[in-house]
Amino acid sequence: MKYWNTFINSFGDYASYLYNEIRYPSWNNYFYWLIGISLFFFLLEWFYPWRKYQPKIRKDFWMDGFYMFFNFFLFSLIGYNAISNVFVLAFNDFLRILGLKNLVAIEIGSWATWAQLLTLFVVRDFIHWNVHRLLHRIPFLWEFHKVHHSVKQMGFAAHLRYHWMENIVYRSIEYIPLGMIGFGIQEFFLVHIVALSIGHFNHSNIRLRLGPLKYVFNNPQMHTWHHARHWPERYRYGVNFGISLSVWDFLFGTAFLTSDPEKIELGIEDEKDFPTTFWRQSLYGFNSKRNQNF
Repeated sequence: MKYWNTFINSFGDYASYLYNEIRYPSWNNYFYWLIGISLFFFLLEWFYPWRKYQPKIRKDFWMDGFYMFFNFFLFSLIGYNAISNVFVLAFNDFLRILGLKNLVAIEIGSWATWAQLLTLFVVRDFIHWNVHRLLHRIPFLWEFHKVHHSVKQMGFAAHLRYHWMENIVYRSIEYIPLGMIGFGIQEFFLVHIVALSIGHFNHSNIRLRLGPLKYVFNNPQMHTWHHARHWPERYRYGVNFGISLSVWDFLFGTAFLTSDPEKIELGIEDEKDFPTTFWRQSLYGFNSKRNQNF
């Protein structure tokens, strides 16, 4: 009964949270940060485009905009938040059976704020880099990740065009390692906003020369190669997996940036058979031929 009550109450709790997010703008409000950051990069793309031949309102722009709000808010509203809360409750009950109060193994609450933020940012990004590689290497997961790689014209909104299964994969894998470090919700919010901004930047149609910083931070030129329809022959599973940081790709040999990717072809190999609407893409992976035979 405890788990059922948690499941049912989570719908109302999240609906109330989302309502308050929309109605009451504030500095710790995901909803308006998403809109503000998106508008910022939209204006940059509009006035300072890298690919000047690309339409101002690029292919699938409006669908990608819907993906942003669906993956950020609506997916949680229709069930993900409720299921997550039940899982967390069950997991904490399991820890208590083992005689453990929580997962925290490294207590960093006494560290300086900047050190806490930097640690969370780096650890979280390294976890995401590894998860991103799994999405490319495991056939079952790649079928879901194809939704993100179906982008034919890069723009900031393509950042959050991804299959809803990726929410589950990323959150499930990061839960335990991040839970072992004692972060507060405020620190997580700040790091998430920074990662959101860098993610929009990586997918945007702008060019910013980072100089030596390109070996540390991801950027549109590197990430465009990640979205190439044809990767270099020696990189079977892809290149440039960095989410916010490019340093992992340079450290582990998956970095590729040898020529200007301005006019390379983007997309996936079997795009002629790939659905073009949101609802059909949201079911893709489960009904793809490869996953049916997996």
